Amino acid sequence: MSVLGNVEPKEVFQYFEEICNIPHGSYHEKQISDYCVAFAKEHNLEVIQDKLYNIIIRKPATPGYENVPALIIQGHLDMVCEKESDCTIDMEKEGLELQINGDFVEAKGTTLGGDDGIAVAYALAVLAADNLQHPTIEAIFTVSEEVGMEGAAFIDLSSVTGKKLLNIDSEEEGIFLTSCAGGARVNCSVKIAHEEKVGQLVKLTMTGLKGGHSGTEIDKGRANANTLLGRFLLELEGKVTYELVEMCGGSKDNAIPRESKATILVDAKEMDTFQQIRKEKLAAYQNEYSVADPSIQLNAEVLSEKKCMVLVEESKHNALVLLNALPNGIQSMSLHVPGLVETSLNLGIMNTEDSKIIYSYAVRSSVTSAKDYLIQKMTALTKRLGGEVVVSGNYPGWEYKEESKLREDMMRIYTQMYGKAPKIEAIHAGVECGLISDKIEGMDCISFGPDMQNVHTADEKLSISSTKRVWEFLTKVIACK
Repeated sequence: MSVLGNVEPKEVFQYFEEICNIPHGSYHEKQISDYCVAFAKEHNLEVIQDKLYNIIIRKPATPGYENVPALIIQGHLDMVCEKESDCTIDMEKEGLELQINGDFVEAKGTTLGGDDGIAVAYALAVLAADNLQHPTIEAIFTVSEEVGMEGAAFIDLSSVTGKKLLNIDSEEEGIFLTSCAGGARVNCSVKIAHEEKVGQLVKLTMTGLKGGHSGTEIDKGRANANTLLGRFLLELEGKVTYELVEMCGGSKDNAIPRESKATILVDAKEMDTFQQIRKEKLAAYQNEYSVADPSIQLNAEVLSEKKCMVLVEESKHNALVLLNALPNGIQSMSLHVPGLVETSLNLGIMNTEDSKIIYSYAVRSSVTSAKDYLIQKMTALTKRLGGEVVVSGNYPGWEYKEESKLREDMMRIYTQMYGKAPKIEAIHAGVECGLISDKIEGMDCISFGPDMQNVHTADEKLSISSTKRVWEFLTKVIACK
């Protein structure tokens, strides 16, 4: 039964609901890509699908627009799959459970995927419409954006004729993005060895954190569950005898982790001391983050005494030193754009494997040299502790264009519709405009979108009224000659 069937604009929410019914996390986009191919064939539109499942769909100009240059509408097919710890949905195999809460569309217990399902829904609504005026529309849907913009890096755009691009991958209505940071994924790993020890098995869980998008919300001062748990383990050193079994936390490098876990062995005679220190440190963390992240919890589930494999002392030392010494969060603010984060990094994933512990970071900067230097520092520290560094998904920033007819037209249309001018901003998060601009000379880009909240978290929300207003705005923009 449809949840959004009567929500306006129906032509947009029809496709958004269909998209939400299809699992489409990063690296699992084939099904939604095939859905787009089927859509194009059903509407007799030219379609290209590459081996990564990127999609290009072309719709001819309507009468009177044959000589107007083609316009590109672009978004990405993948979504960040995060869910509450008690949610039973398998996001690789099942669709989302949508619900309406006042002015918002939400998903029960999971991310909604408004980032960037709403872009695909808008584009499909334009491609399906027979009552809109527009030049040739070239819809570009990329894959694996959330894990390093791999689809945009790979896609062949030689067949694309448009020089104006509407990237619908922003989350605040009335704000037009005109430049963004570049970034990379950096995996720092440290080797570990094991030995057998006996002790009281304790499962530590850092929970209750807000999390968020590591680009747009890195400046909110929120705690990172991975680094905070690492801090506790380091602060426990020398006060309680304990052994480290494993650590893990987070699932996406570009999402600030809300929860992190560690399993340790504690000397049974020191359990009371351990619990006292845990309570003291938790109170300190709650005090430090009382404004930005007031609901932090550090729980300890005490199990039976057990013999198990733990990290040898040197491995434990190296793992905790690296975790605590590697930087995290904002590294510098822009001196050119007040309030803009220039360089940052986020420890999004921490995972223990048989022979190593891996710390996966999303590194961002609007200054390429600053990004490169930060990665160099991370590499030097990791290698000093005998570890390895792998850099992937390196993507360029998107530079501000001094002269932009597209920006001027969109500002004029917005002001006429709403009686106020939109804001022009740069963003610390990455969008695909930089990679696409590198492939098409003379590209003119604007990134915009409807209001969304708590993107990349299970509390993600998409505003219905804003989605409607942005649809009305989009139809005016594509009709502009």
